[in-house]
Amino acid sequence: MTSAFATIALGATGLVALGGTAAGAAAANLAQNPGFESGLSGWTCSAGSGTTVASPVHGGSAALKATPAGTDNARCAQTVAVKPNSSYTLSAWVQGSYVYLGASGTGTADVSTWTPSAPGWQQLSTSFTTGAGTTSVTVYTHGWYGQPAYYADDISLTGPGGDPGDPVPGAPSGLRTGGATSSSIDLSWSPVTGATGYNVYRDGARVQSVGGASATVTGLAASTSYQFQVTATNAAGESPRSSAVTGTTTAGGGGGDGTVPKHAVTGYWQNFNNGAAVQKLRDVQDQYDIIAVAFADATGTPGAVDFTLDPAVGYGSEQQFKDDIKAKQAAGKSVVISIGGQNGTVSINDSASANNFANSVYALMREYGFNGVDIDLENGLNATYMTQALRSLSAKAGSGLVITMAPQTIDMQSTSGAYFQTALNIKDILTVVNMQYYNSGSMLGCDGKVYSQGSVDFLTALACIQLEGGLSPSQVGLGLPASTRGAGSGYVSPAIVNNALDCLARGTNCGSFKPARTYPGLRGAMTWSTNWDATAGNAWSNAVGPKVHGLP
Repeated sequence: MTSAFATIALGATGLVALGGTAAGAAAANLAQNPGFESGLSGWTCSAGSGTTVASPVHGGSAALKATPAGTDNARCAQTVAVKPNSSYTLSAWVQGSYVYLGASGTGTADVSTWTPSAPGWQQLSTSFTTGAGTTSVTVYTHGWYGQPAYYADDISLTGPGGDPGDPVPGAPSGLRTGGATSSSIDLSWSPVTGATGYNVYRDGARVQSVGGASATVTGLAASTSYQFQVTATNAAGESPRSSAVTGTTTAGGGGGDGTVPKHAVTGYWQNFNNGAAVQKLRDVQDQYDIIAVAFADATGTPGAVDFTLDPAVGYGSEQQFKDDIKAKQAAGKSVVISIGGQNGTVSINDSASANNFANSVYALMREYGFNGVDIDLENGLNATYMTQALRSLSAKAGSGLVITMAPQTIDMQSTSGAYFQTALNIKDILTVVNMQYYNSGSMLGCDGKVYSQGSVDFLTALACIQLEGGLSPSQVGLGLPASTRGAGSGYVSPAIVNNALDCLARGTNCGSFKPARTYPGLRGAMTWSTNWDATAGNAWSNAVGPKVHGLP
């Protein structure tokens, strides 16, 4: 949480446009209708964002034109049959501002590449290797929020072809809403012949994948209307979307995740002494609703973690620590174990390590009484297997499980990033993502402009990416250092934090960036750390806590 990073300029992620030549004649292209000469056949574009044009084209007689609008980034995709344990190269010719190309569902590390500007045709290229059980992948292009239309043509996926099996299923029919709570809506539809699964879309963004003809979409705001569609999938691809239906949540306050209130403050508690005030859990300020114990330790078993109290904290026994956890929970607080941090070395890169992770975290929850887990892996993660690990943990722990995440700003710049994908993959069981708005440097906001850390605009314009990229407002929090000593850079005064909260939730006290709409269901804020807060006389929690708890 506290490591310093050099200022990140555009392109620092390594996701840069790669020049290259077309695949040789011997390399079969697995993509259907790669040049869009047959319209959008084989492709599904979000929210009706795609069409074909006769100019400009890179080759042939047509190209894709896709236009982002509002909360939609104009994602056009198709699912392609592949073989397990095989290598593939994905490329496309693109034109426009902020054009992305990627592949998801690879069974290993999902990949993407992008260009911030292609005034003429420019080739993007990336590669991946499929997992042991992977028989299909989804290749896609998309643009970016607030940007003009982009163009794509001559998309190529080369490698061993898989068995397409059955044809692409038809669009589901009979979509209808069922029961609703303040944070969830039940959906059901008629089964589709040949479908092996279904994707659920909320307001144009995919939020869930299920195996049967029903789903419960969770993490919604109270008294809010949402539009839903579903598609049917199998190894051959994804169907067109169903007709849309509208569902509305009921009034109510609870967050639907244990004892976490509708608006919550998260604080990291240091299980070590680095010069900040040493605290026992019982000393943590009452403004904190979620306390993340930092950190669990990696073990010699891949993916597994353990926890050991640091003697520097001053507990006479583990039982005293456990008693403090119970006391905090009795006061309505949640206490979670945090995985990662600056020096965290936990890697979940296959099914075995995912199971080890879930089993070991659940063992810690049973031993110490933790309410859940915080994911703070600063050296990256694998979306496929982290999703598997957290879903396995959820199956063990039940509906009261609290899952928080603390990605860096670079991790949440695009929905194609592994952290963002993981958050969307577990949206139905995710409590809150408290992105770290510090140790960052300049980053893109959801309007495509570059903002520098230390301002209200940096907080609001970057939060907008998550809020418009598929997360519920109740799953978004602002993560800031509690004092100038709590991070290498990016500290802002509590007044700026509070202005950002007002801007996002109420549309007031904004800087030059003002979101197109307000997010009154915003979860709240996070700080590193309760110890640095105490060192500074609790100035952060005394100011930000009441603001969070007073949000609408």
